[in-house]
Amino acid sequence: MTTGATSPADLHTPEPAHRATISNPVLTGFHPDPSILRVGDDYYLATSTFEWSPGVRVHHSRDLVHWRPLRGALDERRLLDLSGVPDSGGVWAPCLSYAHGLFHLVFTRVDNHHGGWWDAQNYVVTASDIEGPWSDPAPVHARGFDPSLFHDEDGTCWMLSMTGDWRPGRHPFAGIQAQRWECAAGRPTGGSSVIFTGTEAGVTEAPHLYRRDGWYYLMTAEGGTSYDHQVTVARSRTLAGPYEVDPAGPTLTSRNHPELTLQKAGHGSLVETREGQWYLAHLTGRPQHPRGRCVLGRETALQQVEWTHDGWPRVPGGLPAVEVPAPRLPAHPFPEEPARDDFDSGRLGPHWATLRRPATPDWVDLSSRRSHLRVHGGQSPLGPRSPSLVARRAGSAHCSLETSVDFRPKDIRQLAGLTAYYDTRHWHYAYVSRDDAGRTVLSLLSSDDGRRVPQPDADVVVPTGAPVDLRLTLEGAEVHFEYRLGTGRWSALGPRLDATILSDEYAGEKHAPDGRAASPAFTGAFLGLWVQDIGADGAHADFDHATYQEY
Repeated sequence: MTTGATSPADLHTPEPAHRATISNPVLTGFHPDPSILRVGDDYYLATSTFEWSPGVRVHHSRDLVHWRPLRGALDERRLLDLSGVPDSGGVWAPCLSYAHGLFHLVFTRVDNHHGGWWDAQNYVVTASDIEGPWSDPAPVHARGFDPSLFHDEDGTCWMLSMTGDWRPGRHPFAGIQAQRWECAAGRPTGGSSVIFTGTEAGVTEAPHLYRRDGWYYLMTAEGGTSYDHQVTVARSRTLAGPYEVDPAGPTLTSRNHPELTLQKAGHGSLVETREGQWYLAHLTGRPQHPRGRCVLGRETALQQVEWTHDGWPRVPGGLPAVEVPAPRLPAHPFPEEPARDDFDSGRLGPHWATLRRPATPDWVDLSSRRSHLRVHGGQSPLGPRSPSLVARRAGSAHCSLETSVDFRPKDIRQLAGLTAYYDTRHWHYAYVSRDDAGRTVLSLLSSDDGRRVPQPDADVVVPTGAPVDLRLTLEGAEVHFEYRLGTGRWSALGPRLDATILSDEYAGEKHAPDGRAASPAFTGAFLGLWVQDIGADGAHADFDHATYQEY
């Protein structure tokens, strides 16, 4: 279930003592669908990225307590093309494994998830190093999403995924399927078969298969990815089943406990330390109030797992805990990320993401102006192919992003500034543009379910050619903007705005009378630098720095 391959170069000398507890979530902000892997003494977490690039975010740890982001795996168009994918489409539920001296990353690219249909193509890429380069994607199938690879003790490999059924009147989640995968050839072989149809909780997805003491353990997510989410474990003596479900019920859920800090607990994967301790990585959400909106999106947490005398993996109490005993490992912290990014390196740091396209030099320019990020304008806020948004995840309910933008718009079709962003239909945006009188103006605009809401009282005339300092602050359920001209004081830009529209619950589930998502939404709030050149006239904006802080 793990391997002793050579680990990446150590970046920090381990401390002699280990930290007593893991504090959850270990990955704050938008980090859903975790797949956890140990290779030697190194631990990796791969999480979903949906329409954001690089595809598949990977974090690294040596002690399960401290985590550092690596550069995303799918960072080239050769590996992943996100142009035109819908909101909350793109990369779903990756699985990271290691065998035959290679990392294997299997993922789904979703082009459509509306109206009972899924267009979900699965791929496998491999690399000898976790930071790449990764091989060209090998297509698998498009019968269902949430794929995973299981490397059995006899050397065979199996591809698992949920299987979908589009037919009206049928349950769209039709069970977990398995098919042989030839690792050396990079292709499936033989037919597929359904090995598990789930429990009465339904919505059976996210399979991960493990082998221990002669048993095959199948871990799945059930109940949907919101407040009824759970982790289910079933076992069988043969891979093909039949599978017996743990008689104790869900391995993990917060379904009947709205008082818990960690909600939506589900979509889990297991890891074993060298010392034989077991942990479960799972997604979770932290709502503003019980069963409320989760502005930060779905995050990643870790729980301790104990094996019972009769061979079942159990989380104590079956409930997600904020504080969890850490494994018996030397503490291994990493250097803290500087609050201020002066854009002095030749590429974006690992905390940054870009929307629907990789950060290529044709639009993300870190060389033309010293210590500046030049962003060439892209499509409108609804543009699905070439938007120009460079952003980072909001990692705390109380955080801010500050920048200084030098922008010289020529007309109303050129905009640049700072945004609190969820998807194309839900955002708040403080931007510099040009009005009909030819003046450079700073304005504030929101999009609430696609309805544009201007704040005309927030319009400020700014000196043409002068940089404008901008700051947005997330404070729980509210977000507000400020600006500064020259050496003046910070001033409020418009009123305090509703931050909870930047959530899965608001963006996806508010339309459904039965509480299920009419148009599912799966991401989280981003804070970012946004530039539009709607007329494609060659506009760009220069950002002098970006300072992110949590409070």
